[in-house]
Amino acid sequence: MNIVYFTHSLRSCWNHGNAHFLRGVLRELIARGHHVRACEPERNWSLDNLLADHGEKGLESFHSSYPDLQPCAYAAGEDPVALAQDADLVIVHEWNDPTLVAALGVARQRGGRFTLLFHDTHHRAVSEPNAIRAFDLSAYDGVLAFGEALADVYRRWGWANRVWTWHEAADTHHFHPPAEPTERHGIIWIGNWGDDERTREIGDYLLRPAEAAGMPLDIYGVRYPPQAIRTLLRHHARYHGWVPNARVPELFARHLATVHVPRRYYATVLPGIPTIRVFEALACGIPLVTAPWSDSERLFTPGEDFLVAHSGAEMTRHLRALTADAALRAHLISHGIATIRERHSCAHRAGELLTIVAGLRPASVEPQRNLA
Repeated sequence: MNIVYFTHSLRSCWNHGNAHFLRGVLRELIARGHHVRACEPERNWSLDNLLADHGEKGLESFHSSYPDLQPCAYAAGEDPVALAQDADLVIVHEWNDPTLVAALGVARQRGGRFTLLFHDTHHRAVSEPNAIRAFDLSAYDGVLAFGEALADVYRRWGWANRVWTWHEAADTHHFHPPAEPTERHGIIWIGNWGDDERTREIGDYLLRPAEAAGMPLDIYGVRYPPQAIRTLLRHHARYHGWVPNARVPELFARHLATVHVPRRYYATVLPGIPTIRVFEALACGIPLVTAPWSDSERLFTPGEDFLVAHSGAEMTRHLRALTADAALRAHLISHGIATIRERHSCAHRAGELLTIVAGLRPASVEPQRNLA
């Protein structure tokens, strides 16, 4: 099958978590014998920010870690629809320009023989619904939503049985425990400060508990304004800035534990959607403690795959317990790794996608007529 995926960026993971998953799942599809092409704008927000911060050197980790992934970068003014010629399956991520989304729909409506799917991996459907409604999806065959709560939003918008829950997952070829035991110290948190979506939670469930537990805290991520960095320093956290996602396994291997602090939308109006960092952490075999988050889809086994803290004080207790109890750490590590390998690898998601597509026949599918 010829598969074309239109992404915001495959090359850059600067504030772009979908790139983590996309790299893994496209590599799995290639391994299964499919011809895969990822297409991205030659200039895009994530890549521009990465190059501004780190220059071309910032891309070295991607190229060395994923030599089999060579994205096609199209220039402004170039017709990207031409890149979908001869495709059997076209997937369009929601972080694309509405004109691109519409143009591919027109090509599908005018006789394109490819299956056309929209892939949503963000909370904008509830936080900025008009931004999603601006997309013309009238000729799309369906929607891939990265959580059941998000899929329900699309069902309310009229997509019925043309929306599928397609969770993110860990690329277990790259994210796995270290081959040899390593010396581990302190806590690591990899996350972006973002748009004040979890500022209070970062203080309540990360900075103060780590300080109270007396554990060194290393923080990696981007979009930390000066006042945020000053807050980190007040709590004796060490801020390291951006790190290529391909280097995350080696960083996890140096630390005793990590923490999950979900963005507010995923703890409230879109429950049950973990960030990809949960999958990646468990795959790498690092004990994980999470702030309050409802695993409404039963993706994991709380208390076995990870610990849950319902308050800052409980987070402190969990971190102290992990420091003192090697058996607890070993149990969480083994259970978490097993869960990822059994249910949540990019290989699983590639299989799910192929099953979805096999159930669609573009020639006979009546496209969805409108989003609202």
